[in-house]
Amino acid sequence: MDANRKTAYHTLLDMETKKAYSNLALNHHILINKPDDPAFVRELVYGVLENKMLLDHYLDQLIPKGVKSTRHQDLTILRMGLYQISFMDAVPEYAAVNESVALAKRYARGRSGFVNGVLRGYIKNKDSLELPDKSEDLVEYLSVRYSYAPWIVQLWLDAYEDADFVESLLAAGNEAPDLTLRLNWLKVMKKDLIPALEERGCEVTEGRYSANALHVKGRGILESDLYKNGLFSVQDEASQLVASVLAPEQGDTVIDVCAAPGGKTMAIAERMNNRGRIIAQDIYKRKIALIEREAARLGIRIVETRTWDSTRVDSSLLGKADRVLVDAPCSGLGVVRRKPEIKYKAFNQEMAMLPQKQQAILQAASKYVNAGGVLVYSTCTINPHENEEIVSSFLRSHSNFMVEETKQLLPHINGTDGFFICRMRKSDSITNQ
Repeated sequence: MDANRKTAYHTLLDMETKKAYSNLALNHHILINKPDDPAFVRELVYGVLENKMLLDHYLDQLIPKGVKSTRHQDLTILRMGLYQISFMDAVPEYAAVNESVALAKRYARGRSGFVNGVLRGYIKNKDSLELPDKSEDLVEYLSVRYSYAPWIVQLWLDAYEDADFVESLLAAGNEAPDLTLRLNWLKVMKKDLIPALEERGCEVTEGRYSANALHVKGRGILESDLYKNGLFSVQDEASQLVASVLAPEQGDTVIDVCAAPGGKTMAIAERMNNRGRIIAQDIYKRKIALIEREAARLGIRIVETRTWDSTRVDSSLLGKADRVLVDAPCSGLGVVRRKPEIKYKAFNQEMAMLPQKQQAILQAASKYVNAGGVLVYSTCTINPHENEEIVSSFLRSHSNFMVEETKQLLPHINGTDGFFICRMRKSDSITNQ
């Protein structure tokens, strides 16, 4: 039994049957099964996840009763086999079929013949399999071709009104992102960290948008002493830019109202040279521990953590902060490169209520900003209803704030995660409070 494909199978099955998160399930099964090629496992898992609707569309044309009648075990094996045949040039077709049959013999007893027949049918008939007609139904075509829930495709078509632009955005969401590091200048400078990484066999390039960003290709980076000793963190450039736009200064009082797991909190503390005060809060107590562990690893001492519902106003903090960050809970449509399961989220009641929650958090957080202070609203999504419309609505009822800078970063334009960042300043006029 191939340990690499076994690991990928159990990861994908857990996601399908237990709704497990991809990163957690993958790390768990890699730890248990100890595959000899974790990079292959990750490529296979994320490749299947990123193309799940496309794979199922082809399988629907090969399975008489369709994928809806197919058991999870069989379907997981078929998706893996089909992805290897269609997208992994380094895997010979015969190997993809044979290994899929081996998986079926172990985990889908009595179904190995079925798996063999479907995959060989695909090899024989793949040139005759069809996608939805693009001219007849653009949303269905893009949804299947790039494997996104139709509501996301429609959302972006409505927002950008340019089918080619949206298709490029959808395609970028299926590309593997760089591993991007944020150096911790409390402990190391770029001129020293780059050669240290290169000595470990890593390929390193500097970031485009964040002065502290490094794009790294290599293995075992997070198991290295460099990481354990707090010389860097993993953080996409778009996320790093949030701290840059907030632009905290040494000695500031900063409140991060939705702080967990703490990446932006730590970036802020590093920019402050560990001098000042940061109040980092989150509604979930278990997530507060993540912030505290990360602060300890990085040698950061100015972060105070607390459990708090950020939709509520804490009267003890009114007007106390020089800078306030609202990195709001959101639909996450900007980070599908890292979490492809987001592409298949249904537009449910919880999703529909997000703007209301975001607005409540932003309004509560604005009360903490002192006269002349800065308020930053950010999300990791690409959705005007959660971004521009939230800011516009807030400003209509808060004339004492004005926008200083707005950014919407997009994967196919910027090569980063999709992030929205808006910096606002509170008037220092007493009559406009």
